[in-house]
Amino acid sequence: MAEVMDRIELVRGDITKMEVDAIVNAANNSLLGGGGVDGAIHRAAGPELLEYNRKLGGCATGDAKITPGFRLPAKYIIHTVGPVWRGGKRDEDRLLESAYRRSMEVAVENGVRTIAFPNISTGVYGFPKERAADIAIRTVKEFLANHPEIEKVYFVAYDLQNYEIYSRKLSQE
Repeated sequence: MAEVMDRIELVRGDITKMEVDAIVNAANNSLLGGGGVDGAIHRAAGPELLEYNRKLGGCATGDAKITPGFRLPAKYIIHTVGPVWRGGKRDEDRLLESAYRRSMEVAVENGVRTIAFPNISTGVYGFPKERAADIAIRTVKEFLANHPEIEKVYFVAYDLQNYEIYSRKLSQE
């Protein structure tokens, strides 16, 4: 697993500034913008993103869709919808895992070699941050083990709490 871990990097900062092939947007089902990272990505990408997304017909929870990056440094935006936390009894873990896995699958399908993830579902969707980090790290590691075409995955933490959680968990790998 050491080789896989060499392809994962933690960054504290603003995902909209990442110079990668694709950034992942923690979107809502409409794909028409929202708060948190979704709102930041829509603002940074410009109004063309909203116009483009109007034609996509939304996105199911746990799935992912790709768009151009428009005004972002990233070539693409992969929009994924994580689950709203409802106490863990409504398949939230599986849906969050699916959001990460589908984002990676869409990346591979589109020739993406470098990808940056935010902390999906841990903001207003209320997913417990420790639990979400475990799912994100495990899912990405498992995917990378079978997909050498992905050269680098960045976990981008905007807030200090998520950064510290990921830093601790990644150092234990």
